[in-house]
Amino acid sequence: MGRVSAELGRRIYLDTNIVITSEMTLVEALVGPLETQNLAIQQTYRSFLTSTATLVVSPVSRDILEEAAQLRANTKLKLPDAIHLATAIRHQCDSFFTNDDVFKSLNLPQVRMLSDVDLT
Repeated sequence: MGRVSAELGRRIYLDTNIVITSEMTLVEALVGPLETQNLAIQQTYRSFLTSTATLVVSPVSRDILEEAAQLRANTKLKLPDAIHLATAIRHQCDSFFTNDDVFKSLNLPQVRMLSDVDLT
């Protein structure tokens, strides 16, 4: 784990297609299992998306929403992406870890593409 910390920092925000650390994750993650009525997967997501000693699931606060609005005003981010990035910024994450190419154009130092990080 030391190499990952050295590469990405101590506090890392994981975007949607990896795992999300905002409470809005539950909305995005539950849609498929609700459509298929898969109760086991629904419960797995609910259990996983709970704060622990190593995973913080952050509420979508008014401050985060205002930061997301500012991001949307200055970029081409869609609302969910802006909320995710605003959450990472508000929680002073060292890295925003994603596979979503929309973030590449932002040129923010904390945005890290999964494809660019060597975790071996």
